[in-house]
Amino acid sequence: MRGDDGSRKDRFLLIQNAMMVLPDRIVEGDLRVRRNVGFSGRLYTSGSSIEEIAPGGGLTPKIGSQEEIIDATGLHLLPGAIDPHVHFRDPGNPEKEDLESGSRAAAAGGVTAFLDMPNTIPNATNLLTLQKKFGEVERKAVTHSGFFIGATPNNLDELIKAVGTPQCPDNAGVCGIKIFMGSSTGDLLVHEQKHLENIFANTAGIIATHAEDEIRLQSRIAEFSHRTDIAAHAECRDVECALIATKRASALAKDHDHRLHIVHLTSGAEADWLASNKGDLITTEVCVQHLTFDQDDVEERGVRTLMNPPIRYTEDKDTLWKRLKDGTIDCVVTDHAPHTLEAKSVGYPKAPAGMPGVETSLPLMLTHAVDGKCSVSDVVRWMCTGPAKVYGIENKGSLVEGYDGDLTLVDLETRRIITDDDTWTKVGWTPYAGMELTGLPMWTIVDGAPVHKRTLGGLFRGEAIGEPGCTGRALRFS
Repeated sequence: MRGDDGSRKDRFLLIQNAMMVLPDRIVEGDLRVRRNVGFSGRLYTSGSSIEEIAPGGGLTPKIGSQEEIIDATGLHLLPGAIDPHVHFRDPGNPEKEDLESGSRAAAAGGVTAFLDMPNTIPNATNLLTLQKKFGEVERKAVTHSGFFIGATPNNLDELIKAVGTPQCPDNAGVCGIKIFMGSSTGDLLVHEQKHLENIFANTAGIIATHAEDEIRLQSRIAEFSHRTDIAAHAECRDVECALIATKRASALAKDHDHRLHIVHLTSGAEADWLASNKGDLITTEVCVQHLTFDQDDVEERGVRTLMNPPIRYTEDKDTLWKRLKDGTIDCVVTDHAPHTLEAKSVGYPKAPAGMPGVETSLPLMLTHAVDGKCSVSDVVRWMCTGPAKVYGIENKGSLVEGYDGDLTLVDLETRRIITDDDTWTKVGWTPYAGMELTGLPMWTIVDGAPVHKRTLGGLFRGEAIGEPGCTGRALRFS
């Protein structure tokens, strides 16, 4: 890609003295990124690659080139995290989030790529709407991006335009099809068997499903309508509601030989069933909050923890950790779904479900690692390598020569307490307020360009770098 004046040049970023989290080990050393830079009225980045990795160090600055140098002594170097499940509310709800603020929040959290869900206003259920989002994100974001198309009972033709057919896959830059088997926003509900069969039989790519059984869900909502205590939420949207839909979606995937990704797994029963039944066609994910919170946190933190499917019980949390560690669960995500505190203030059951989390997910998981729940390499596998593998995202998720230069340098030595005022999300709050975290990203780098930085002892929020649109590209999916 060239600027209007035809100019294009390479710049370099050299990171020295970092503890590099490589695919097979953690070792101190240096890493260099080659960055493709163009000029078209302003500076922009059009690509990058990790040029050299030197375990043990020894890389020296390039003489006569434009090279930025970061001394990463005391920091761990990770691939940029990929969050494949966010709701950035753009278009339609700018008071909650938009592609610029969501991308900035992601960068603050060491997330260099995101996949955005289709329940915006209007719903992203056709290729034209998605193409408008492609244009908006190029103008607003500082991270890489991808978008789901939403399924409805009657938009098969649009789904095929976006992902192709089994006989002729044709990815139009869309990461997958999102099916809500339980009620959601607008007309994004597909629960009748004939409509589900039609989609699974006639589309290519990956189907990501919100697995809650609509029939059981509606009967339970009526049954629990008299309850106003938030503990009722997990009782109402119970494990059986999720398990029925998970089994049903899995059967459809196997019947039609279709890739399926089950989003935000919440229960031990689902995770245990998938351990024996997922096979090669099915992948799944778990949210950071379902690995962190249980019924006691819901009681303490109230509607801030309200989401669908719900935060469940200690035994569910423990089983989710077990199945994450044994490989049943493929990746860790956020389901970043911000609502204003004003909207939340009406209390359960009228408060909207969803919470922000894209900027806290990596530090929270690294805090779990430092506290002994897992290893730092595990976190990289679940938040970087795993999402790239699930969605076939090319050249991302690992520190490997030739891969893209998406990186984050994190501080695992310092602990800080997060407050609502420390957040970048437009809604200005976090469900983790008051918790002590480590693993804050000191540098977030997208295509070799720093887009966020912090300083030791400085503001928790850190500092955004670069103008919207200065870096970040549409992701490619194989």
